[in-house]
Amino acid sequence: MRYEIFGENLPAVSITLNRGESIVTQSGGMSWMTSGIEMDTNMRGGFLKGLGRMFSGESLFMATYTAAEDNQNLTIASSFPGEIRALQLNGSTEYICQKDAFLCAETGVDISAHVVKGLKAGLFGGEGFILQKLGGTGTAWLELDGSIREITLAPGETIKADSGSIAFFESSVTYTAEMVKGFKNILFGGEGLFLSTLTGPGKVYLQTLSLPRFAGRLIPFLPRPTNSSN
Repeated sequence: MRYEIFGENLPAVSITLNRGESIVTQSGGMSWMTSGIEMDTNMRGGFLKGLGRMFSGESLFMATYTAAEDNQNLTIASSFPGEIRALQLNGSTEYICQKDAFLCAETGVDISAHVVKGLKAGLFGGEGFILQKLGGTGTAWLELDGSIREITLAPGETIKADSGSIAFFESSVTYTAEMVKGFKNILFGGEGLFLSTLTGPGKVYLQTLSLPRFAGRLIPFLPRPTNSSN
């Protein structure tokens, strides 16, 4: 298997498969493919696992694309501006990702729901109680917002971030929420009541674009329906 990520701010990943190699993506994720690839749509892992994926932002059904011949190509595009990041999973390290981050993966990668521990993190962390968890072995590709910065946290080291800035992190990192201190900061700081906190050890990946914040900036410029009087 070979792959190429292209497209800069509107990225896609082009994957070349040999006979018998497969890629899994959510239903409707494929952009184009050559004629020697076969598609099989299924619930992958059963109903309960599919339901967990739904709560983490993915579809109930998954599509598996398998090459029937050598040198077959499958291209999957990101659904929003940003970056596609490839993760090499070795069976020992798991990653916790924001909702909707999963783009596609080899069949040895396990995609499941991750339940956030702690009431504050679930209610005020910005992503809710259900995130995505990736484990197993193989390559997984994530679609992320904006550009990505990797930070390695030492044991006990903490970084605070706007909830929309967290792309994914290693499962060894502790994720919670912390209330902003100071009355003026809460009212006029523009960051809301809570910030997300990530505590090492482990790697965290932060993104420069928050889609909810970006959408909020666009709302004042969208046309509003007007009521016509007869």
